[in-house]
Amino acid sequence: MAMPHSIRRRDQGLAVTWVVGEEPVLLEARTLRLACPCAACHDEITGAPLVDPRAVPGDIKPLAVGLVGAYGVKVTWSDGHDTGIYTFEELWRMKLSDDHGEEPADG
Repeated sequence: MAMPHSIRRRDQGLAVTWVVGEEPVLLEARTLRLACPCAACHDEITGAPLVDPRAVPGDIKPLAVGLVGAYGVKVTWSDGHDTGIYTFEELWRMKLSDDHGEEPADG
């Protein structure tokens, strides 16, 4: 897994290009919002989700995206949430999950 070449905000989610010249992969907004790794959204010890999926609107959108160091991005969501930092590794795992319809194996 490498650093993405580009990450672009779209109403539907984040369009991530991993390799120059390849088509971007769209990571769907609601899926990303529900996967927010912050302590308010996931238990810090168990990793269990704390957000009720019914509380996340179906039409949620990323309003802003910004780099955090050389390891991730912070997203400001249309529901006002903005504390999660999505690492490039987490985005890569989501891409693999979308590619194969399942969670990728570790390693």
